[in-house]
Amino acid sequence: MALREGLDQRQVAHRDVWARKETIRRIYRDYHSRLLKYCPQGRLLEVGSGTAHIKEIRSDVVSTDILAFPGIDVVGDAHSLPFANDCFSGVVMIDVLHHLERPIEFLREAGRVLRSGGRLAMIEPAMTMVAYPFYQYIHEEPVDLKIDPFTAVNHDPLRDPFDANQAIPTLLFATDQRRKRLEGEIEQFRVVEVDWLSLLAYPLSGGLKEWCLIPPRLLDSLLRVEAMIPKFVRRNAGFRILAVLEKV
Repeated sequence: MALREGLDQRQVAHRDVWARKETIRRIYRDYHSRLLKYCPQGRLLEVGSGTAHIKEIRSDVVSTDILAFPGIDVVGDAHSLPFANDCFSGVVMIDVLHHLERPIEFLREAGRVLRSGGRLAMIEPAMTMVAYPFYQYIHEEPVDLKIDPFTAVNHDPLRDPFDANQAIPTLLFATDQRRKRLEGEIEQFRVVEVDWLSLLAYPLSGGLKEWCLIPPRLLDSLLRVEAMIPKFVRRNAGFRILAVLEKV
């Protein structure tokens, strides 16, 4: 009980839901497996690990988060990672970029700790035609598609780590024009993959909410069906965007 009282109770609540919901555990296992396959062999870092679920897939990943929690190896700010230059082959993260106060500053920092040829792979909310109304009107986190994610932002030491703008990943990666601007601003990276996921599985799962509309036994079949859907459909209906950047 004392340990739980010393932790952010939102993290505790997420872990409790995770323990009860097999469907969400399977979805995140699929997410983690996708991210890991994009990373070269070598030492891996997860940024914004939350409650450190990735260790259930690969225990040697270095897990970091701004909040302490069992399973987190290093507590630190993603904008200033406490690691040496060129020390990781891969950096992975799920639902982190849209929470960061200064996303461009973070991307440069991720490039610093990656070796040449290393990759940053992430899965984030996607503002597609189908998903946008859900995120805008139902999900509790805000969506602001009018901001410029490249604009410099002053650090706010009192900012809540759960503050967010779910539009940031879409504003950085959703079109060729946006990806080219990103590569022009951060010359150490090139974007090697962008895809859209979770047309039905994730929204039906309820995420980390208490409810779930899909039983675990049907999930694997649904994920296989989603994988067969053409990319032009996924990019207009997916609830998640996958982006992979390679250090050049």
